[in-house]
Amino acid sequence: MSGLHFFALISRMKYIQRWGLMRNVVQENVQEHSHMVAVLAHALAVIRRDVLGQPADPNACAAAALFHDASEIMTGDLPTPVKYFNPSIMRDYKEVERLSKKQLMTYLPKGMQETYRPLVFEETDEDVMILVKAADKLAAYIKCVEELKTGNNEFKKASEQVYETLKNMELPELDYFLQHFLPSFSLSLDELE
Repeated sequence: MSGLHFFALISRMKYIQRWGLMRNVVQENVQEHSHMVAVLAHALAVIRRDVLGQPADPNACAAAALFHDASEIMTGDLPTPVKYFNPSIMRDYKEVERLSKKQLMTYLPKGMQETYRPLVFEETDEDVMILVKAADKLAAYIKCVEELKTGNNEFKKASEQVYETLKNMELPELDYFLQHFLPSFSLSLDELE
């Protein structure tokens, strides 16, 4: 069967660099970012379920997070200041993302498309997507913390803005993570013992 390029294209997420307008001490690609978002979304769902006693599906959150930036395979990573510069650019970029996702689906056999469609189009359960969005912002904040830890003040303003966004989400599981797990990201390896 020819033309079934979905997984080969997903694999190319590793070639798409993030934070394109910023000087990075450590480069981050979309594949690395997606993995971290999946780990964090899973953790937020576990906190919601096991610590806070609320219903959550950690596995659904992790799966949705793995594909949350899949459209960037075709579009690249458009920097946030450009993407949100004005409503017209944002609206047009959303359409480009939609077309990218639609094209990506054509690289799967028909029998598999319905399984991957909600993941690629981010049309899973609303509670899942709330945690994925929180994990996405949390991953961005962790990137800022790690860059600041190296002395790269290029990420100072981004760090402040992303942290404010995280606090405004008013998610108890996110607040729990920030209080209990986030401080470790500022430590050196030797301090993690």
